Amino acid sequence: MTSPEFRRARRRRAIERIDVIDTMTGAVIGQLGNLSESGLLLTTSTPPREDALYQWRFNLPQPGGGAATIECGAQVLWLDRASASGQFWAGARFILLPKPAQEAVNAWIEAPGGEYE
Repeated sequence: MTSPEFRRARRRRAIERIDVIDTMTGAVIGQLGNLSESGLLLTTSTPPREDALYQWRFNLPQPGGGAATIECGAQVLWLDRASASGQFWAGARFILLPKPAQEAVNAWIEAPGGEYE
């Protein structure tokens, strides 16, 4: 089960489409559902393996324009079927997020106009 400290983090919903890429294959594996300083929610039609470790990349819009390329190591903590047929949600925690990426994630989470869960 997910430990409470991961669930306490403020999670900003991704309103725009943000593709998540598996850096090992170069394939788009899903879209960002929400993002916190400690992890993310992935929506996907091909569910990753629970408890598996992955290397993912996504381009995160930044306040004031432009985008930051976020490369992270992530561990999938849970999977669930989404309401849309053939779709899944996967909750993952960051196991590696370099400082510049962490700063870009925090800037996006705190930027005005966000919707939070």
